[in-house]
Amino acid sequence: MPKISGLVHIRNHDLHVGRALESLRPCDELLVVDHGCKEESLRIAREVGARIIKGVNGVDHGAYAQDAHNDWILCLQPSESIAEDLEASLLEWKESEPAPELVGYNIRIREQNGTHWEVLPGELRLANRCKINWTGDCPPQAPDSPSLPGHILRIPDE
Repeated sequence: MPKISGLVHIRNHDLHVGRALESLRPCDELLVVDHGCKEESLRIAREVGARIIKGVNGVDHGAYAQDAHNDWILCLQPSESIAEDLEASLLEWKESEPAPELVGYNIRIREQNGTHWEVLPGELRLANRCKINWTGDCPPQAPDSPSLPGHILRIPDE
């Protein structure tokens, strides 16, 4: 059965980071990469049991996936959280044996846009770090990858 490491890069995201980290309940490990954030964000990360890694200037953000203890990495932005439907899908997925050649899974995004929610196309967010490298906070798009049912909820910073 696969295990998941949650990976979140934070700068100064006191507003949403607690909700983001608390929603990562299906993850077996939480990694928070500190890119110069306030102590309040780090306190929140510690409270949920995250392992904090100090970001190094010039290092690609995707490289921090190598610090995870698990091969499967769930990438989340600090302004995002996992919806209950995705939490259920991830818990069910962890009972499976994913094909070893899979790069990862796309997950749909629901973004708050004023007074309504907009459903955006899926993004590769559950990635097999043994099969793909990336440079940004999240892996590059992989439209041919399968999708997991459920959504990531995004509430943009105001």
